[in-house]
Amino acid sequence: MKVAVGGPLKVAFRPWVEGLENVPAEGAAILASNHLSFSDSFFLPAILDRKVTFIAKAEYFTTPGVKGRLTAAFFKGVGQLPVDRSGARGAGEAAIKSGIDVLERGELFGIYPEGTRSPDGRLYRGKPGGLARVALATGAPVLPVAMIDTEKIQPPGKVMPKLMRPGIRIGKPLDFSRYQGMEHDRFVLRAVTDEVMYEIMKLSGQEYVDMYATAMKRQLADAAKAEKEAEKAAKAALARAEKEQAAKEKAEREQAEREQAEKDQTEQRRTEP
Repeated sequence: MKVAVGGPLKVAFRPWVEGLENVPAEGAAILASNHLSFSDSFFLPAILDRKVTFIAKAEYFTTPGVKGRLTAAFFKGVGQLPVDRSGARGAGEAAIKSGIDVLERGELFGIYPEGTRSPDGRLYRGKPGGLARVALATGAPVLPVAMIDTEKIQPPGKVMPKLMRPGIRIGKPLDFSRYQGMEHDRFVLRAVTDEVMYEIMKLSGQEYVDMYATAMKRQLADAAKAEKEAEKAAKAALARAEKEQAAKEKAEREQAEREQAEKDQTEQRRTEP
């Protein structure tokens, strides 16, 4: 896949990279990146010599039919691991276990601390469960990563990408060994996550929003729904007003016709011998 996908990506888009020397030549490490586009999971592995394993929802691997099998083969080929989100704790525990397994094999594990793609290009608050717990459970260094302009190449919902140069900045590894054995302390998890997000913010230059991206997406969805309902109500009100106006004009015409008919009858009787 590095040859079949990574090679053409580098030739077509010519991504620029800073901090490549921070990625260890061997051994476990966590690549914690901002998440702007679906293509982030392809550009980052494409510029590295080593394999990077990300996690992906299990639906990508279980869709029936020829298209489903091709999709599953593609995601497996680019290093994605399926995560079953149907368990009691959902994707969180499955993602943590998957990450620990990858790192214990001495490989690179990629994770998006925001938990989902940014809805507007800003950097959102990191979720403390996955990244911090994996880092503290394994002792692996965390490399903050900033993807630059990938949302302009393939915005959410767009199939065909736009040819332009994205950027990738990889920061120096962060060591959290001072918190070893404290992976169940929620204050420690929050501190680790915030430190990583701060480094990502410095690398990316993004505006930081102190709320979860999932919450912002819900707000945007609710706002869009409210706007749609308001537009629907406005159209209904306009239709009622037009109907009432049409009925009023019809009544006025009928009244005018009656008055004219009465006037004509009166005039006719007056002129009769």
